[in-house]
Amino acid sequence: MTPEEFDACFDRFALTAWRLEALQRYAVDEEEERIRAWREGLPRPERSVRTSPWLRRIAVTTAAGKQWGRLHVVDQPLSEYVRYELGGYIESAAAGEEIRIADRAADPGLAAIGPDFWLFDEDTPGAYAIVMSYDGDGHWLGAEYTTDPAALGRCRQVKALAVAASVPLNVYLARIGADALRKAA
Repeated sequence: MTPEEFDACFDRFALTAWRLEALQRYAVDEEEERIRAWREGLPRPERSVRTSPWLRRIAVTTAAGKQWGRLHVVDQPLSEYVRYELGGYIESAAAGEEIRIADRAADPGLAAIGPDFWLFDEDTPGAYAIVMSYDGDGHWLGAEYTTDPAALGRCRQVKALAVAASVPLNVYLARIGADALRKAA
């Protein structure tokens, strides 16, 4: 699947787009400036519906009645990247995305959860998924588009397990406290 084909999936879904994140680090070139600022204790560059086409897409489609969701399965102690990313989730939630966090230790079924995927229009006859692959450093290697009933069933099953073991972002942030999001000294 080309990057253009991947991107087109976000334009064609009708009702729901849901993302499972199971890695503790993603290597995304576009985030490097923001991660550097965070590491140095500087204000993060603005990321809002005004500055981010991704957040604008979420806000516009949410206003049109579509639903976006994301769940990150995290390990303890939280990786540097996850601590950084939790702050970014606040921006995504402000744009309309429902964010949930599941601690891998909360449920034995989460031990080997993965791979990452997007599940679109899951409760419709037109359901489809994008199953993603990454290298050991979190670099995106590619994605596979599927409408295979078995693959969709697996995505639905993983989603149900992860959601049952998760809490909303704000609940998770309240539990871990603001200090947990700061760069470790």
